[in-house]
Amino acid sequence: MEQEWEQELAAARREIDDIDAQLLALLNRRARCAQQVGVIKARHGAAEEADAAAASHYRPAREAKVLRRLQDLNTGPLPDESVTFFFREVMSACLSLEEPLAVAFLGPLGTFSESAAVKQFGHAARLLPFASIDEVFREVEAGHAEYAVAPLENSTEGAVGRTLDLLFSTSLQICGEVVVRIHQNLLSHARDLAAVKKVYAHAQSLAQCHEWLNHMLPHAQRIGVASNAFAAQMAAEEPDTAAIAGEAAGERYRLAKLAANVEDDPNNTTRFVVLGRHDAEISGKDKTSLIMSAPNLSGSLHDLLQPFAQEGVSMTRLESRPARQGLWEYVYYVDVEGHRHSPPVAAALESLARRAAFLKVLGSYPVAVY
Repeated sequence: MEQEWEQELAAARREIDDIDAQLLALLNRRARCAQQVGVIKARHGAAEEADAAAASHYRPAREAKVLRRLQDLNTGPLPDESVTFFFREVMSACLSLEEPLAVAFLGPLGTFSESAAVKQFGHAARLLPFASIDEVFREVEAGHAEYAVAPLENSTEGAVGRTLDLLFSTSLQICGEVVVRIHQNLLSHARDLAAVKKVYAHAQSLAQCHEWLNHMLPHAQRIGVASNAFAAQMAAEEPDTAAIAGEAAGERYRLAKLAANVEDDPNNTTRFVVLGRHDAEISGKDKTSLIMSAPNLSGSLHDLLQPFAQEGVSMTRLESRPARQGLWEYVYYVDVEGHRHSPPVAAALESLARRAAFLKVLGSYPVAVY
């Protein structure tokens, strides 16, 4: 005779099956609506909107608004992060019905750059790994991919210099940002830590795990390579070696996890930028990134920052980098709160253009939705 708890369990499972059927019907209904949006835009969009963003079916500002609205509506028990992940995948699948987005990123497969690309565009996007950040930029500049995902800065090790240099010269614009929590693992076929003679990792990851390596593997040789995924590939092929990499690389190259979360800073985070041939519309919670330079005169940097203070625009990042055009000359990479078409930011940029020796607006985009 069936026990009472078994009857309750069966009833709960029947309800789950019913809900799944409803979800499936609603997801397909949403997909048909997304297709209808594409038809409407194709019929009227080109005539009414001539900018590059109108030609793209990926709208980062619209996506950010949808995700923030869903987080506001969420009453649990699912956390906001899970809700965001689920609906990004739904939007990715719906977009792919029109045409999968081609997204370039720093490869090989299994890098944190791949994780950032998936987090922003979902698994339905066509992800294209490349061996260098330069190739990632060139692929979009040449029109072979629609978007690029590039690492910009790490909370422990600071800015990624090559990305900053390419932002200076590229015609691409920043249309989004992705923030990825970096959990590093020691991956290997070795039986234990004592058997590890060499550790492969990207130079930044070696720096992020410096103290852990000093303490746990003081005699192992540390070898910098192009990416952590490539490090995992090397560790999979060589005995008595290990790689520092994320879980995705370990799964892809079938490496055991000798130690988890070996980063020195438990809050280690990397910020990536999304680049395309357009920036984003106003979403209501935006950033604007720019590059500027000042004449080599006393007080010139103060003069450049004054328009932001006068217009009440908050600056969230200021970083200097050699201009590569003269000895001891610098350019400044700046992030400010707000969209460049919002009145305070627009007024500040207009004033800044009259003061700066060089000014380039890299783009306005929604603040990352976690």
